[in-house]
Amino acid sequence: MERLEIHPEYNRLRDAGELGRVLMPYGGETWLATSWEDVAKVFVDPRFSRSATLGKDVPRVLPAIQDQPVIMLMDPPEHTRLRRLATKALTSRRMEALRPRTQEVADDLIDKMLAKGAPADLMEDFALPLPIIMICELLGVPIEDQTKFRTWSDQMLSNGAYSQEVVMAAGQSLYLYLSELIAERRKQDTNDLLGSLVRARDKDDRLSETELVGFAVTLLIAGYETTANAIGNSVYTLLTHPEKLAELRKDLSLIPKAVDELLRIIPIAKQASWVRMAVEDVELSGTIVKAGEAVAIQTHSANTDPKVYDHPEEIDFHRTSNPHMSLGHGAHHCMGAQLVRVEMQTALGSLISRIPALRFAVPEPRIKFLRGRLVPSLEALPLTW
Repeated sequence: MERLEIHPEYNRLRDAGELGRVLMPYGGETWLATSWEDVAKVFVDPRFSRSATLGKDVPRVLPAIQDQPVIMLMDPPEHTRLRRLATKALTSRRMEALRPRTQEVADDLIDKMLAKGAPADLMEDFALPLPIIMICELLGVPIEDQTKFRTWSDQMLSNGAYSQEVVMAAGQSLYLYLSELIAERRKQDTNDLLGSLVRARDKDDRLSETELVGFAVTLLIAGYETTANAIGNSVYTLLTHPEKLAELRKDLSLIPKAVDELLRIIPIAKQASWVRMAVEDVELSGTIVKAGEAVAIQTHSANTDPKVYDHPEEIDFHRTSNPHMSLGHGAHHCMGAQLVRVEMQTALGSLISRIPALRFAVPEPRIKFLRGRLVPSLEALPLTW
């Protein structure tokens, strides 16, 4: 599928009430959950384990075998402990307090775009630098190093664009880079998020070095790659649905609901991912997943499940309930979800209010998406006004 569509087989399996069976790019076959009910169960049921996949050649979309115990690959009680410590530093209040600074950065980037004149590449001029600047300032990462971790992040999330050796080397480089920054925080206290994570403790418990670095890697990649592509894909989607863009131009108070609706309708990952391993026999859609078998999930098909959503394939900025799982679910709900929302709300609100005539600079069919990426990514988004 070339753009933001997912393969129709995902929805067919969901609507038929079936558990799928698929061959993944790496690691062999896995069960596939596609309905909202099944995906939610795989997220929250303790019989499905993330840590059981560590260091194993399990079915997956990315080439590297995951052997680092980052928070996304942990189960309770280790996950609960790490999340409790991390949330002392990564609070919703702290994320919300970044809104004024996010607005400053967005306005500055738009000023530069307007000064340079049309056409502009929204990805390079706005969607990519906004979250990079914000996550650098939040973590305390030198902004002049952004080119390095942009490259490493791009390579780490490749599922075909780069060789396995390049992907693994990128992960090691980013790990070492953040290890050095954390070592500096050990020597000299700072007020940034890395410093807060170093200080985070519960009684005598604190984050280990491995946990600190793993958490920093997760934050840096998620805080940059996911958000940048969500902004670009949202603008692309609005421009291809001009009636929805007109609705937001008329009423900017709809932006918060619009962001969640766009997160629901735009696939965060086009392929099934987030593989877990059953540690006991579990039933999903009438099929018994046996202990030791893997299950992948497709969040987009879950987010468009007609059993949960009315007119699920339509973009509706007036939904009263929107329990999408694009940012995780249950204990594995993204801790940076509020930062994603702050940045997306600020980005879309600023672009719509300041450049009301924004439109494609080339015919839409000429706009290309990158191949070989887990996250749907625009090659460029040429716009004019």
